[in-house]
Amino acid sequence: MTSKDNIAIGQLLSLLESRYAIRVLWALKDGHPQTFRILQDSVGNITPNTLNTRIKALREAGLLDHGADGYLLTAAGSDLVKRLGDLPAFATRWATIKSKKSI
Repeated sequence: MTSKDNIAIGQLLSLLESRYAIRVLWALKDGHPQTFRILQDSVGNITPNTLNTRIKALREAGLLDHGADGYLLTAAGSDLVKRLGDLPAFATRWATIKSKKSI
């Protein structure tokens, strides 16, 4: 991996590790636009100020946009969420292993 790759990965991970960033993207994965209020409900337990901050950062990163009907993923955002699509299967296996170890 080149240093340019490492920089790009570092920048993406820095954005995604911001609190609720992945949850905002995940809430929009079905492709349906959501208003601010619906998005806030979809993410859960996020304050309006934090949601505004995440929306701004994700829009600046080119992952999220605002259309006539609300917020939706851009093509790049959809691509990222699709690549994160293996997460549920991994999380299920990981949680099962983790629970077996705690017994």
